[in-house]
Amino acid sequence: MEWNIFSRSCPSRTSLAQIANKWTAMIVISLVAGPLRFGELHTRIEGISKKVLTDTLRSLERDGMLIRADGRYELTELGRTLEEPLKALQIWAESHIEDVLDNRDRYDSAADEIVLVAHLL
Repeated sequence: MEWNIFSRSCPSRTSLAQIANKWTAMIVISLVAGPLRFGELHTRIEGISKKVLTDTLRSLERDGMLIRADGRYELTELGRTLEEPLKALQIWAESHIEDVLDNRDRYDSAADEIVLVAHLL
């Protein structure tokens, strides 16, 4: 069978949604260097709630991306296949954030001007 993420019924859509999730990316990138305990992950990934971390870890474990052993989470062989693409996304995000922020400012300023002009009319 051939899988196609553009097909509504294709189960690969759920895999894409999982790996495209920002918390999944941060967890996987964090575990690339080696196993970590729950508390270590929670400290490293600022802003993630314990519930979201727990839910995401369980989902990744269910999908075979990581295992929990001796109180530590570590990537499986399948999980390690995400290292390169997710690391590339991290590098892109960190390298281009200034451009993104500049574009947001320009867009917001233009939108504010449109609202102001419309209000004056």
